[in-house]
Amino acid sequence: MFERARKALGIEKNSKFVERVLFLTFPTALVFVILAAFRLVDPMLAVISLGAVVLFNIVLLFPLTFELQQIKNYVNTLSNGGEFDEKTINLSEKDAKEIVTAVNAMHRFWAQKTDMLEAQTISDTAVLDSLPDPIMMIDRSGNILGANLSARNTFGKNITDKNVEKLFPSNNFISAVSKVLNKESKAENLIFYTGGKDSQKLYAHIKQLPWLSKGRAVAVISVYDLTKSMKIEKMQSDFVANASHELRTPLSVISGFIETLQTSAKDDAEARDHFLKIMGEQAEYMSSLIEDLLSLSKIELKQDQRPEEKTEVLDIVEEVAQALSLKAQNRDMKIKIHAEDNIPEITADRAQVKQVVQNLTDNAIKYGLANTDVTLRVKNAETIPPSKSFKTAGGPAIAISINNKGPKISPENLARLTERFYRMQEHKDLNIKGTGLGLSIAKHIIIRHQGNLTVTSNGYSGTTFTIYLPVAQAEE
Repeated sequence: MFERARKALGIEKNSKFVERVLFLTFPTALVFVILAAFRLVDPMLAVISLGAVVLFNIVLLFPLTFELQQIKNYVNTLSNGGEFDEKTINLSEKDAKEIVTAVNAMHRFWAQKTDMLEAQTISDTAVLDSLPDPIMMIDRSGNILGANLSARNTFGKNITDKNVEKLFPSNNFISAVSKVLNKESKAENLIFYTGGKDSQKLYAHIKQLPWLSKGRAVAVISVYDLTKSMKIEKMQSDFVANASHELRTPLSVISGFIETLQTSAKDDAEARDHFLKIMGEQAEYMSSLIEDLLSLSKIELKQDQRPEEKTEVLDIVEEVAQALSLKAQNRDMKIKIHAEDNIPEITADRAQVKQVVQNLTDNAIKYGLANTDVTLRVKNAETIPPSKSFKTAGGPAIAISINNKGPKISPENLARLTERFYRMQEHKDLNIKGTGLGLSIAKHIIIRHQGNLTVTSNGYSGTTFTIYLPVAQAEE
């Protein structure tokens, strides 16, 4: 009977409505049983009265039980993160309404708090991820709990599964971390080397987090790579050394002629004109040398920056051919272009690619035989020939070859062509001007593009420089 009534009234089975009704009815029933036993009340009247009491209890308890049931469902839904329409709750009891109002207020408060914390967390994460240097948080055991984007890119996405001691096999670094974790020191700063094939010079700052911070993190580690700074310092040092060495000779020549013009050749017009011509040539050479050295330094500074712009190689080749056509005509030479169909765009630094093509084409005109052709060919290549000294990109590439007709270059000279300031003795004997930096500049540009440069030379087909550039830059 109670079960059918419960279902009819829409009360949940586990609401204990029946138990409550029976519990409230039991004392009254006991009284009526005693009264009926002692014949103080007619048994039939006692049964009718007990039924009235049961009915009264049902009427009294039903609204409360039903409303408690709604409140319980409402709270459970909110606690599980679900959506609940407050308008579907039908409450008549004042206390029940006040409970729901309080729950609503509490839910709104914590929802706002959660949104604020989530927004703050996103903001903090974005700030940390925007920092260029790796930052890691560690617990008392040295396990990495969190890392910014730079740290994840540098040390791997699964960095939070590692212990910080496994990142750097350096005893000095491990000792510094232990001091901070064991509270022997509030902060440690050190410079150390990673060792291995690609040794890096790193600066690390390890600091305890304040006691007010919550969570398992107890210290933060920031790392700065000094390797690039060292390379820049070395490049600056090399630049000064190279410039000093190469400028010494022309400066000595100019100084000697100035001294001669001030003394013994002071009134010799013929000697003055001759000396001034040589001094002008030497000044022009120094100007070209300084320009090439500055160009080489700028290229080296960008060595680790991958190009991103889309470039049409055929446009570059045609521009170079047009720009150098007059110089070729002066030597009774012609520049010819042969290109395959469907040459794709490549991801490259347009200005630098043009510099390489123009440099090599200019050399082809300068060192080629008069009354011959300089041929530029552009074709697709399935892959880039590998290099023993630097990394090349995989995948499809384009090949730009520059060919001229001239004496064969010996294997010994071919091996040294891209060395800084190297010039073949034959060219010096012919008094062909040059700084010896053009091919070195070309090599550094090609390395930056993850390409390659090959050179072949024989007495039949002449000398051919082939530039290989990838269609797309490989991911780091």
